[in-house]
Amino acid sequence: MFPLALALFASAVGLVIWTLASSADEKAIVRESLRQLDGYEVETVRDQDLLKPMSERTVAPIMERMVELGKRFTPDGYVEKVHGRFISAGNNSPDATDRFIAIKVGMGALIPATFWFSFGFAGVSGFKGIMMSGLLSALLVYAPDALLNRRVEERQTEIRKKLPDVLDLLVISVEAGLGFEQALDRTVGAVPGPLTQEFSRMLGETRAGSSRANAMRAMEKRCDVPELRSFVLAILQADTFGVSIGRVLRAQADEMRIKRRQNAQERAQKAPVKMMIPMVFCVFPALFVVVIGPAIVNISKTF
Repeated sequence: MFPLALALFASAVGLVIWTLASSADEKAIVRESLRQLDGYEVETVRDQDLLKPMSERTVAPIMERMVELGKRFTPDGYVEKVHGRFISAGNNSPDATDRFIAIKVGMGALIPATFWFSFGFAGVSGFKGIMMSGLLSALLVYAPDALLNRRVEERQTEIRKKLPDVLDLLVISVEAGLGFEQALDRTVGAVPGPLTQEFSRMLGETRAGSSRANAMRAMEKRCDVPELRSFVLAILQADTFGVSIGRVLRAQADEMRIKRRQNAQERAQKAPVKMMIPMVFCVFPALFVVVIGPAIVNISKTF
């Protein structure tokens, strides 16, 4: 008798859940159909809110509260600094900074969970548990900034590498008779990459009414690359004093190639120093075990 009653109760619960789910699906289909109709008007604010997607009704308000909380507790100028780093990383979306602040707040809210993980789940106690919790908390706090800085460095490195090649194409185009902006336009279409994207944006700003000097200064500020800053200053000085653009571009191309070669030599000279730590702590111990280990075993057997 009891199994039969349990089966009837489970069937009733399943029927209720199925009815509610089908009703929700029908409402969702109706809302989607009404959303596609032009000129459809709703009568109440509640119906108007129900026409919005679920993400806008639930996720967006939570994100707004997290952004407000993050901006309230961050130091002065931090939000502007983050926005500048996103621009240097090539992300011009206005919502990128708000998403980053929300992620920082979410990461900060997980800091108490590091103590549970260290003392409860991992079973570490005492000073070691405190150290483990501190390291995990620091990882949660600084991981978003480290990832953003990594993206900025990668983009700046790509711009620094492409600059000599782009300058060579500009020299060829200008010496062939094209103007500076026409040569830039041809180079943008021939060489893809973040540098040509910045040049394309600079050309768009000049065509929209901005002066070449202001557009190039804005480009240099967005990229924040010393080599590009030198190129921009040289072009601006050439425009000011009436120097030949082709001659300036050729001198800049030669200088950029010399700098790229010097940077490669500098990295090659730093490589042995950077290899010393993994060799001392990883390679040498294993080598000593293989080479000296049998001798130690033989000596211990002899005595």
